[in-house]
Amino acid sequence: MYPLLDAINTPSQLRELDQKKLPQFAKELRSFLVESVAKTGGHLSSNLGTVELTIALHYVFNTPNDQLVWDVGHQTYAHKILTGRREGMNRLRMQGGIAGFPRRDESEYDAFGTAHSSTSISAALGMAVAARLNKTDRRAIAIIGDGAMSAGMAFEALNNAGVMDANLLVILNDNDMSISPPVGALNNYLAKLMSGRFYATARRAGEKVLGVVPPVLELAKRAEEHVKGMVTPGTLFEEFGFNYIGPIDGHDLDVLITTLRNIKQLDGPQFLHVVTRKGAGYKEAEDDPILYHGVGKFDPKKGIIVSKPSGKPAYTQIFGDWLCDMAASDSRLIGITPAMREGSGMVRFSQEYPERYFDVGIAEQHAVTFAAGAACDGLKPVVAIYSTFLQRAYDQLIHDVAIQNLPVVFAIDRAGLVGADGPTHAGSFDLSYLRCIPNMTVMAPADENECRQMLYTAFKLDTPSAVRYPRGTGPGVQVQTKMQALSIGRGEIRRQGEKIALLAFGSMLAPCLHAAEELNATVANMRFVKPLDDDLVASLAATHELLVTVEENTVLGGAGGAVTESLNSQRIVIRVLQLGLSDVFIEQGDHAQMLADCGLDKNGIIKSVRLILPE
Repeated sequence: MYPLLDAINTPSQLRELDQKKLPQFAKELRSFLVESVAKTGGHLSSNLGTVELTIALHYVFNTPNDQLVWDVGHQTYAHKILTGRREGMNRLRMQGGIAGFPRRDESEYDAFGTAHSSTSISAALGMAVAARLNKTDRRAIAIIGDGAMSAGMAFEALNNAGVMDANLLVILNDNDMSISPPVGALNNYLAKLMSGRFYATARRAGEKVLGVVPPVLELAKRAEEHVKGMVTPGTLFEEFGFNYIGPIDGHDLDVLITTLRNIKQLDGPQFLHVVTRKGAGYKEAEDDPILYHGVGKFDPKKGIIVSKPSGKPAYTQIFGDWLCDMAASDSRLIGITPAMREGSGMVRFSQEYPERYFDVGIAEQHAVTFAAGAACDGLKPVVAIYSTFLQRAYDQLIHDVAIQNLPVVFAIDRAGLVGADGPTHAGSFDLSYLRCIPNMTVMAPADENECRQMLYTAFKLDTPSAVRYPRGTGPGVQVQTKMQALSIGRGEIRRQGEKIALLAFGSMLAPCLHAAEELNATVANMRFVKPLDDDLVASLAATHELLVTVEENTVLGGAGGAVTESLNSQRIVIRVLQLGLSDVFIEQGDHAQMLADCGLDKNGIIKSVRLILPE
């Protein structure tokens, strides 16, 4: 089925292939991608869009000596296939298999580990400077998407790179615009011309000659900007100190290879604008790139068949429904997301309340401070954000929200382990990094209804608050339409037992209840991480021999630590066992199996308790 692809396992073998055969090679690679991802699940649209670009980069540059840094990294499947990992694609994103993102410990061709957005230019610039200082002949290439380019970090790196004089190539993979054939042909021609040595040499020579007459030089620069402004959007990047080239068709291998070969001969910072289509070559993905962005297993001949929602709503739906209901009753509410409308469950809100919905792009820091500013003038912002992405705005969380004690609600999705996306996307640390911040109220719902009521409770506060909930569905309890605020800092007893008390935080209530049946243990649903229910902790300590804290968060600095601090402050001495995530980055896998491996399922809890307090 794949005569060319089967014969090529490394970029060096690819570089030996006749350029005329590359279009057929790209066709085979794209077909293999669809077939492979359909069996395992993973990111599809973004990977289909970068097939030709990936081939061209490995064909022109001497990888791995020349270093490719892929931004975000969910467009690197073709890169993985070309760099000796084709056989590993059948275990993509599975426990013990290859990761869905670049990882330095997985391949020498993965120059930098990425999964969060907008880091590529900074990393590649560091590599380019290192190459210059080490006097090594290697190129550093950052491949960044148009969405990732919207983040401040990307522009910080561009601003710095322009004055470094390092041999850095930034490739903007722009998949949000189309090129009509006439314009595309013109831009391809201009790109070839502008990337050639003659253009670069003539430009430098002209600057030297005109440099002795400053007014003429300034006039020439302005004229060049006006001319470029009519045919390319490159003026902005030229101002950063880059030689701008493009835009070019990212699916035309001849144009890509010619342009990249020309750029390879140029010194200094270069910027190549490449236009691609998400889902290219697979009609279903081209028609609906969002649906095919992250996919489960499906039949490539039939495409994804959207099934009706199951009986249990996901936590994101609980949040989305609450957001709309709350907005209907309070006009001060605004919803903010850093480019995660679908993932955070805000589609309905964006449609029903478009004037109160704000997608700020991939800019978590801006999202938090934007919310703070809105709160200063009487609005009630709700920031919907993944736990792992809130880490990127930690300074703003402290400096702009908490210090000023502003009423911003953080709806924190993907708390705890997240399965196939692995350690870069796991919400392993939010309880630890949130509870140490003054003025913060931190809640962890045990089920769907509690999530809705906690969001309402948070919204009613006039101080910063956070509600953290896991990915996927909960235990399936009935969700009450009526919203009722919870008593701040109060937990509840869910089961009465003897000797052993299990203090469950959030998603860990269900396994604790199951374990308690065999242990005959008391189970407390703690609800609040901050403020902690000190009275409940003291009461449990007075009537039990062992307290066991259970959380889907790192043990270091987590909710269990809050319990031991409470005991110390109350001068209570009792045996305490803290269960949670260990001090390691936990690899990808099936979520249930990951919890079991961490000792956070029923059997793991029982085993850990029996080691401390045998029957």
